[in-house]
Amino acid sequence: MPAVLVAACFIGGCSSFLPAAGPTASAVAEGADIATDQGLLARYEIVDVDAAVVEALRGRPLDSLLASFGDRRPSVQPVIGVGDAVTVTIWEAGSGGLFSAPMMGGMSTGSKSSSIPEQIVARDGTISVPYAGRIKVAGKRAPDVQAQIEQELAGKAIQPQVLLTVNSPLSTSVTVLGEAAAAGGGARLAAASRGGPVSNLGGGRVPLTEKGDRLLDVIATAGGVSAPVNETFVRLSRGSTTATVPLTAVVSNPRENIFLRPGDTLTLVRDPQTFLAVGATGANFEIPFSAEGITLAQALAKSGGLRDFQADPAGVFVFRFEPASVVRRLRPNSPLVSSNFVPVVYRINMRDPNSLFVSQAFRMRNRDLVYVSNAPFTEVQKVLSVFSTVTSPIASGASLYSATR
Repeated sequence: MPAVLVAACFIGGCSSFLPAAGPTASAVAEGADIATDQGLLARYEIVDVDAAVVEALRGRPLDSLLASFGDRRPSVQPVIGVGDAVTVTIWEAGSGGLFSAPMMGGMSTGSKSSSIPEQIVARDGTISVPYAGRIKVAGKRAPDVQAQIEQELAGKAIQPQVLLTVNSPLSTSVTVLGEAAAAGGGARLAAASRGGPVSNLGGGRVPLTEKGDRLLDVIATAGGVSAPVNETFVRLSRGSTTATVPLTAVVSNPRENIFLRPGDTLTLVRDPQTFLAVGATGANFEIPFSAEGITLAQALAKSGGLRDFQADPAGVFVFRFEPASVVRRLRPNSPLVSSNFVPVVYRINMRDPNSLFVSQAFRMRNRDLVYVSNAPFTEVQKVLSVFSTVTSPIASGASLYSATR
């Protein structure tokens, strides 16, 4: 009786109840649509990969700093802002003035200048200068403020000459976060390069220079990146706009190396690029790219290739969520393009020799899932193994019965 039941199961497709690493190739194809009371409901799109599909995927939209922030010109000349630390030094033409040392026994001490201690620009945008009162400095360039102070001191000091130094230009700085090697140290070096004393600007502020600084300039000033370049992403926020691009894209495309603006927030994010290998491959786990980008052929090699006695060469799939704009190019009439991201299953038939070329051009994306289904004969072997397991005791019993008679 058990043998009869196993045989019936084999004929009726009982293999679907046996252990498996995933669906068969036919199950993946048939599962794209599911029957409902209203008819067939699309769950994902199946796309057979060929040269045309590979070419269409090359146009997959990616974030662009240039497209997101537009203007490629350097920022205007920095001005003094609220929160900046400034120092004012005043020279006079002769001794005995308001800011020069007095005459001692008819002899001059030689000092004809005085430095006002460093002060922070107040919220009302002013600083205090003795004998000149509160001076409005916010929104002005240093030379303009110098001229204003000289004008206020005229007739009080002896031909005054003023030098204003911005020691900590917080208002014209960029905040650097994340995987920067030494943001604080780089900021202090930048402050020193301005000619002022080195002061602690905080752990992530990098002041912009007079010439204008591009994104890579600011990263270099912050000490570079501590993570591998191919695993680092640049996330730039300006006002209500945020864009994220791979650092390799900025390095390889000078147009993406845009000028930064005061108040920008630059975050260096480490995001290792990986894919998942599942099914009849040599290894089933998460595998890092270990490079700027890899192809499907490289991904299969990294996962140990297809298992000779288990894999179905016609059942190699890549599961991925694609932007709706990409799916419109591949499947213009797809009912799923109403969503922002569409589940897509790319199917590659490795029995076709041309697929070896196609797999070398098909680019993998971060978090892709590569699935290789079992060959149909593998399922037959499982059923025969179960059949053998059940019938073996019966055969052994029959042999023992015959021997004892």
